Amino acid sequence: MPDNIKQLTREILHDPVTVQIDRTLPAKTVSHVLYPVQPHLKTNLLEEVLYQNETNSVLVFTRTKHRAERVAKQLSKIGYRVASLQGNLSQTRRQAALTAFRKGSVKILVATDIAARGIDVLSISHVINYDMPDTTDDYIHRIGRTGRINKFGKALTFVTKADASRIRALEHLLKGPIKRSVIEGFDYAKPSPDKANHTSQTRENPSSQTREDHSSQTREIKTSKPWGNHSSQKPRRRFSRPPKNGKQKVRS
Repeated sequence: MPDNIKQLTREILHDPVTVQIDRTLPAKTVSHVLYPVQPHLKTNLLEEVLYQNETNSVLVFTRTKHRAERVAKQLSKIGYRVASLQGNLSQTRRQAALTAFRKGSVKILVATDIAARGIDVLSISHVINYDMPDTTDDYIHRIGRTGRINKFGKALTFVTKADASRIRALEHLLKGPIKRSVIEGFDYAKPSPDKANHTSQTRENPSSQTREDHSSQTREIKTSKPWGNHSSQKPRRRFSRPPKNGKQKVRS
């Protein structure tokens, strides 16, 4: 039982009785692989994983409904037959997405945990955790959709540095380390759009240090002591007269 449900039962129930059964482990027909990646590169990595793997039906899990919709739209743009299953959809649209996925007219279904409950499709070859689940119970629940009826399935999980504790808990449950995979040729060092825009603006605009240096030189011109022995004598200009093109040259 997830910790938040346990907390809820303690708050609203009086002396609740708990019946605990052995935890169900993932089927042995399912292989597990972790893909370390930066958060902003997950969609790019998903496209690469789908391109390099031979798949039948793919179930992709995201943590939020907005992310599920965004990822589905991105995959649709590059030609995949994809649908999303998330809380903002009407019951009619949810059922239509499930039916299309079950019949095979949609090959990729991007879903959240809550919306995906009750999915019963036997032909799912891959479960991809776009976002790592919060608990090991959620992980087992997700990947239980593949590797069914003695068929082999694959559970692929994208992980970031923030998932370190979840990885340890999962490896403890599976009683061993999980394979890490890196795709050759994938640009793992690509900066996020925010950093790229910041770098571009820095190149286009003078740095603050350059502006400070220029201001310092200007103040030095105005406050330097007069040249020569007479205090009334005006200081010589450090810059020559601006040429016709309006640019100033510094004397050597």
